[in-house]
Amino acid sequence: MAENGSSENKIPVPPASKDGVAVQIYTGKRLPDFLQSVNLKYVKLGYHYLITHVVTLLLIPLMIAFLLEVGRHGPDDIWQLWLNLQFNLVSVLVCSSVLVFGSTVYVMSRPRPVFLVDYSCYKPPDELRVSCSAFMKHSELSGNFDRDSLEFQRKILYRSGLGDGTYLPAAMHQLPPQPTMAAAREEAEQVMFGALDNLLKKTGVKPKDIGILVVNCSLFNPTPSLSAMIVNKYKLRGNIRSYNLGGMGCSAGVIAVDLANELLQVHGNSYAVVVSMENITQNWYFGNRRSMLIPNCLFRVGGAAVLLSNKWKDKRRAKYQLVHTVRTHKGADDKAFYCVYQEEDENGKMGVSLSKELMAIAGDALKTNITTLGPLVLPVSEQLLFFVPLVARKLFNIKMKPYIPDFKLAFEHFCIHAGGRAVIDELQRNLQLSPQHVEASRMTLYRFGNTSSSSIWYELAYIEAKGRMRKGNRVWQIAFGSGFKCNSAVWLALRSVKPQSDSPWVGCIHDYPVAIPELLGS
Repeated sequence: MAENGSSENKIPVPPASKDGVAVQIYTGKRLPDFLQSVNLKYVKLGYHYLITHVVTLLLIPLMIAFLLEVGRHGPDDIWQLWLNLQFNLVSVLVCSSVLVFGSTVYVMSRPRPVFLVDYSCYKPPDELRVSCSAFMKHSELSGNFDRDSLEFQRKILYRSGLGDGTYLPAAMHQLPPQPTMAAAREEAEQVMFGALDNLLKKTGVKPKDIGILVVNCSLFNPTPSLSAMIVNKYKLRGNIRSYNLGGMGCSAGVIAVDLANELLQVHGNSYAVVVSMENITQNWYFGNRRSMLIPNCLFRVGGAAVLLSNKWKDKRRAKYQLVHTVRTHKGADDKAFYCVYQEEDENGKMGVSLSKELMAIAGDALKTNITTLGPLVLPVSEQLLFFVPLVARKLFNIKMKPYIPDFKLAFEHFCIHAGGRAVIDELQRNLQLSPQHVEASRMTLYRFGNTSSSSIWYELAYIEAKGRMRKGNRVWQIAFGSGFKCNSAVWLALRSVKPQSDSPWVGCIHDYPVAIPELLGS
């Protein structure tokens, strides 16, 4: 529960069933199996330490043997060795040339480091807040939904994990709603410019210094583009490399970071700005098809702006360094392609349809993504534990249960896209994460709702606001999106990050985490 018991964090509870029957199940408590829970835990930690430091452990006896061998020779022997090397000048020159050439090739071919200088999450004004009860009342008064659709939305909403502090655009607060192009542009400007104004202020970067701009918004793509709106607002330079990503879903934030990273590898001494957002105003569904009503209940206003740099001088003030990006696309499969699909219903009402197979498809995409990511981030100990059963099954037909790698050994923090309660539940179960590992995702969903591609930045801000980010910590951002895609970004904390005065969690972070009970409607 919240520490101060504020009304903002009360859990919305659906009305009780008509018959008033309540069922309680009691289970007997048993002592834990300490042999399994304690001994094996420390055996695994010891094994992990041994394999991780195997090179160091092998070098120690070699160094001792080398020192003992040197100690057996006197000063005359060492002087004679030096004289031999002086007379063998050709060998010395060849070895020196090879060493210099190899060092030059390595330095020239290695990728440029990309630093995350800072980022900013947009926090809408309080007048745009919408509680769950207000959402349902507004949906009823709008006259667009029949009784069955209203009841369906009520059940989805109370099971979603959203609280009473999320935000909807101004056009959706009106009766009837006014989803005009002008209102949609106004929403986009408020989110983008709100995040960018704060980012430029806190970093001190001048708009003319920005060389790369990447904007992603899946469902709202006006002409001129969103990126052009930013160029016009901040009078960015004429040779800026600007990109506008549309239709790429909730995982587009990681795609935008990956694109900016690729551009920073080519263009040295540059700043890149990534803006991630979604637009609600013109993408509200006013029909009664159930698969299209779910986004109404989950998606809310939000956005983030991120400043990336490949300048070495920025390393000292940067928060993070980009380590890896891994992108997985399942669009070649028809089921994956159509599982999140924008279309018109039988009455011509536009909306985004979510397939019942969405979670299974997301699980398959996640499996592919972590199979690629695992060798890049997992310690050798975990890779061996995963590889041995795989070889046993594939080559020797031995029936062995697949080993699920422990990603908690690779990351201290997890930013799982707050797509919905079911998404977070499934990733927690499949990756065997603790409640604290998914706390940032659950609280972001509760406080801000599904803000699409920007949700992973609200989650990172939550971790920072809690004071949990330490120098050397590793962060895994993972997001899912239409197509179907699963994308990951791995960051390394370059310094311990203190809570920020401009965080979207300012003023309420001490109220979290809140207990979110299992809400099961009738």
